[in-house]
Amino acid sequence: MANLVQELLEGSRRALARLLTYVENDNAQEELAQLYAHTGKAWVVGVTGAPGSGKSSLVNALAKAYRALNQEVAIIAVDPTSPFSGGAILGDRIRMRDLSGDTGIFIRSMATRGNLGGLATHTRDFVRVMDAAGFDIIIVETVGAGQSEVDIVRTAHTTVVVEAPGMGDDIQAIKAGILEIADVLVVNKSDRPGASQTLRALRTMLELGHPASKEQLIAHHGQVMRMQVNIAPSGQLPLWLPPVVQTVATDSKGIDELIEAIAAHRQHLQENDKSGIIESRAIELELYERLRETLFAAWQARTDTTQLQTLIERVRRRQLDPQSAVAQLLTSNGQS
Repeated sequence: MANLVQELLEGSRRALARLLTYVENDNAQEELAQLYAHTGKAWVVGVTGAPGSGKSSLVNALAKAYRALNQEVAIIAVDPTSPFSGGAILGDRIRMRDLSGDTGIFIRSMATRGNLGGLATHTRDFVRVMDAAGFDIIIVETVGAGQSEVDIVRTAHTTVVVEAPGMGDDIQAIKAGILEIADVLVVNKSDRPGASQTLRALRTMLELGHPASKEQLIAHHGQVMRMQVNIAPSGQLPLWLPPVVQTVATDSKGIDELIEAIAAHRQHLQENDKSGIIESRAIELELYERLRETLFAAWQARTDTTQLQTLIERVRRRQLDPQSAVAQLLTSNGQS
């Protein structure tokens, strides 16, 4: 472990793979602290959308196009975990086989391990390790997003939402939060029937109700924003209306236009000098999350399991309500 950080900074892919394994197993806090000063250079592109929309094929085509531009690309493919076995198929590797052998591309799959929000618990740490390793573009592919998987908006600089013809009606797209989290919209499989109708519907919805401020969007999805921290002047971002790009990922059609749209969004954030405010808001929420997890772990380590089981039984017998049980656990833990 002592030399892993230096080896990674010198470009060792073996050190990168080993360090990511340690991160996923919660055994690399010191190394993450050392690497943090070397982060902040890569552009993170999040790719999300419903299952079957062609996210993996799109990521595959996107990576190849970036490589043609001499950009080094890292890919984090997040797969769902079985609620029964706890395992994951990690099937995105199958669709990205033609990327193997290119030393300028690094692919890492990871399981959600039950974590909600479309990402795994250590996704942000993975991004930072890959950033420190010198990759220019980091693509994060979420699990098949439903109506609550919006964590990617707090991890990626540019969020690409993938739709496909026949994936549901217009109302379903609104319910999925598509107008809120998308920086770029992609209608993939656009050679299929119904593509033009999907395209028109998305453009209409965008004109009706896309939010103007990504800073507010990140805060809205934070869920823990009861403390008000004045981290930067508030201010509104100038309106960014997400472009809608048509692609056929399997044939690499529309991929150049997608790269141009991502570059335009990056330029928009940098020219308006608002990327720092957005990053500060995302870091604030991450600190809340880490604090909550750390405090719970510390409480769990100090709590008598016998007392916990007793309270569970009392709640089950309707002798005590759940909130009162929590109050007793906190009180007794504080006295110990």
